[in-house]
Amino acid sequence: YYSQVFENSETEELIDIYADEGITGTREDKRDEFQRMLKDCRRGKIDRIYTKSISRFSRNTRDCLKSVRELKSLGITIFFEKENIDTANLTDEMMITIMGGLAQEESTSISQNMRWSIQKRMQNGTYRNSCPPFGYTVQNDTLVVNEEQAKIVKQIFNWYNEGYGLQAIADTLNSMAVPSSQTAERWHASSVKYVLSNERYIGDALFQKKYRTETLPTMQKRNRGEKPKYYVQSVNTPIIDKDIFYSVQELLNKRHREYINNNHFLSKRILCSKCGATYKCVSSKNSVFWTCRTHNNKASDCSNGRISEIKIYAAFVRLCNKLLYNYKTVLIPLQTALQDLKLRKFSGKTQVMD
Repeated sequence: YYSQVFENSETEELIDIYADEGITGTREDKRDEFQRMLKDCRRGKIDRIYTKSISRFSRNTRDCLKSVRELKSLGITIFFEKENIDTANLTDEMMITIMGGLAQEESTSISQNMRWSIQKRMQNGTYRNSCPPFGYTVQNDTLVVNEEQAKIVKQIFNWYNEGYGLQAIADTLNSMAVPSSQTAERWHASSVKYVLSNERYIGDALFQKKYRTETLPTMQKRNRGEKPKYYVQSVNTPIIDKDIFYSVQELLNKRHREYINNNHFLSKRILCSKCGATYKCVSSKNSVFWTCRTHNNKASDCSNGRISEIKIYAAFVRLCNKLLYNYKTVLIPLQTALQDLKLRKFSGKTQVMD
C-alpha cells in the first residue's frame, strides 16, 4: 500500500517500510523493525513517518509518547492515518495520549481474556502445552511417548538412583551426542534436574509453574505462591514408575538444597573475568563460597575457582570506604557527567554511533 502511495510522489521519497509482523506492540524493545526505524531517524535518514494507526505504532502509552517526543525533538513528524492525527500540530499530543491509552487498554483486554481462558483450561485439566517435554511428541493435541527418547529418560532416572550426579549425567549424554530438545543440543545439570523433577513422566501435570505479570511491560516469573497452581493426575501416558520418581525426588531434596534464591543481592552481580559467566553460591562444610558456573560445571573450561563469601563482603566494604573517602574526586564528577548526558539525550543532541 505505502509503496504505491509514494511511487509517483514528487515531494516525498519512500526510504523504507518498517513492519513488525506478529510481534507484541506493548514492548518496543522486542520490536526489531521499530528499533531499526528509530535508529534511521537518529541518523537523519527520515523526515516524516506515515503509519496506519496509533495501535500499529505502539500499544504502550508511555512508550508511544516517549517515541513521539523524541522524534519531534529530532524534527521528525508522524501522521496516523486512521485517527487523522499529525504530530506537526502541537495540539495533537493530547489526542495521541488518549488514543494510545485506548490502544493499550485494547491489548490489555485481549491479554486478560486469554489469561482467563488459559486459567479455566488449567482448572479442568484440558490445557495443552505447546512444547512437549523430552520423551514425548504432540499428535492431535495429545502427548504421545517417543520411544527412543523415553529410553533416555529411564536411563537418566536409573543413573541418578545409582549415585550419578547431575553434571556427570549431562556429560555422559553429551558424549553420546543426545540432543536435549528440539532447540538445544547440549545437556546441562539444570536440564537433567528438570527431567528428574518433571511430574509429566508419571502421567501427571502441574500447571502455572510460571506466570506473566499483568502490568506493562509484562515479565515472566517463577510462581512462588503468587498465583494458584493446578495439579492434574493421569493426563498423559507415563514413562517412569511412581515409586522410582518419588525416590528420586527425595534424593534431589537431600543432595541439592539451595542455599540462596534469586533475591540474594549478590545473585547475577558477580561475573567471571575470564569466561564472563555469572557466579553461583555453593555451600561446603558449613562455609559459603561463590564460584564461576563454568568452573563449577567443568573445571578445565575455566581456571577461576571459588571465592569465600566473607572475602566478597570484605572487598565490598573496602570499595564503599574508598568511594566515601574520595567522593569529591570520583562521585561528584560522575554525577555531573550523567546529568549532562541526560540533558543531551532529552534535547535530541545525543550523537548516535555504530
